This record gives sequence, structure tokens and C-alpha cells, in this order.
Amino acid sequence: MQYLALTYTGDVAILTMQNGENRHNPLFAKEMLSALNTIKSNESCKALVITSNDEKCFSLGIDTDWLMPAMKAARTEEIKQFMYGMDDVFKALLLFPLPVIAAINGHAFGNGAILACACDFRFMRADKGFFCFPEVDLSIPFLPGMIEFVKKAMPYYRFNEMKLSGRRVSGKELEQDHVVEKAYDTQESLMEGALNYAKTFDKKRGIFGEHKKRLHKHIIHTIDNENKPLIESLSLMA
Repeated sequence: MQYLALTYTGDVAILTMQNGENRHNPLFAKEMLSALNTIKSNESCKALVITSNDEKCFSLGIDTDWLMPAMKAARTEEIKQFMYGMDDVFKALLLFPLPVIAAINGHAFGNGAILACACDFRFMRADKGFFCFPEVDLSIPFLPGMIEFVKKAMPYYRFNEMKLSGRRVSGKELEQDHVVEKAYDTQESLMEGALNYAKTFDKKRGIFGEHKKRLHKHIIHTIDNENKPLIESLSLMA
């Protein structure tokens, strides 16, 4: 895989984004879905940690070096399929029958921050990296489904402030808001904390998946029904 590396520590899967800024494009979406299916097929796996091997970035969101030329060349079907592909990634995470933990080791901007919100739990660096929704400054509105599952990850007042201001927020602030379980001072302690937390889980997949299915039923409905007309009309920029 070009964008991701899958390893295991005991019965915990570690999915490491390994493409620098880890921007999202059609190949990223395809590889992420494939990796999630591979992990799900491993019946001995009990939890998943998603992180990055880049020193500065967890993920900086959509790959504009791909998107802007695609829009200029009117490659509409390619763009639509990418948006549907990312929706499939988000739905797979929201319904994944194992705990999904984001170990946010650096900047998480835009779609990268949204990806972290689709996970069940988040841990973050306190000493480096910011969490940010810059879409308000880029004239990119959130799709309705994105709004719904980001709201599950953070208090509404914090989401409202971040979404409308585009302000960069630190791991320490997000720890106070319980958006992240804990913020760590080093990369080593971040991964140790995320893995140790992952190892506390030994849940039956059937009940764990059913809990998530019922918890997130309204989110899945919004993704399936409200995102589609906006994607089909390519109403992705304001």
C-alpha cells in the first residue's frame, strides 16, 4: 500500500498513514477501505489505532493538488466517486465492530480532523500539532453528514467556535473539552497511551457493532440521504 501501512501489536491493529501530509484523494479512500476490511477479517484483532509516521502531520485533509486540476478539467465523475468513497470510509469507521482510536501525532486539518472525529476515541500530542477546520476560510462548506459525526466527537459550543472561526486548537484545549481522552507531551507517550487504551478492550464484535449501529443510525441516514444531492450537483464550494 502506498498511503498506509498495517501492523499489529498483539491483538491491536495499527494503521499508519505514511504519505507525508497524508492528504485525501481517490487512492487514499480506496486504500483506507481495503485496510479496514482486512482488519475486520482478522478475527483475533480487538482494536484499531490510526496514526501517522510524519513528524508534523496526522492528516491535512483533501489533496488539493489532485482536486483543483480535477475540478479545472471538469473530471466530475472522478470527484463524485472520491466524495462517495470518503463517505464510505467515514461510515466504515462509524460502524466498525471494533474500537477505533486516533493517535493524533501532529496537525489534523479539515478532512484530517474530520477523519479523527469519525473514530471512537482520540488521543493527541500536547506539545505539537493543532486541530483545525479551515473550511470557513477556504470557502468549503461541510457536508451534512460531516456535521453530524463531528458533533458526536466534540461539544457543540467548541464545534461552533472552531467551524465558524477556523481557529487552530491545541491538544490541551481538546483534552479539557474531552474531545481527546488525553494529550501527551511526546510521540512515545502518545503511542504508549493509545496502545494501552486499545488493549483494555476485549468486546464481542456483535454487541460492539450493534451499539455503534444504533448510536450512529441518524448519522448514517444523514450521510446517505443529505450528502448525495450535494455530491451529485457538486455543490462542494461556496
